[in-house]
Amino acid sequence: MDTIRLRLRIYGRVQGVFFRASAEQEAGKIGVSGFVRNEPDGSVVIEVEGGRTAVDSFVEWAKQGPSRAVVERIVIESLSTVADDGFVIL
Repeated sequence: MDTIRLRLRIYGRVQGVFFRASAEQEAGKIGVSGFVRNEPDGSVVIEVEGGRTAVDSFVEWAKQGPSRAVVERIVIESLSTVADDGFVIL
């Protein structure tokens, strides 16, 4: 299995809408690792690592996010893998 890691910077109405908690729940469901955190500029940053299919599935979820979110745009960057243990909210 090819393991990949992506950094997603998500813009829009993504803070105060349970994006981080929902991302943690979705990551657990899909089986990916990494973290999610709010940024001072109002965006959310997620680093997600796992098999390509699982990571792609998570990215598809992130394009919508939780029901109260309004995702306007996502900037995606490939990173080196780090073998996180689980998925955490920072």
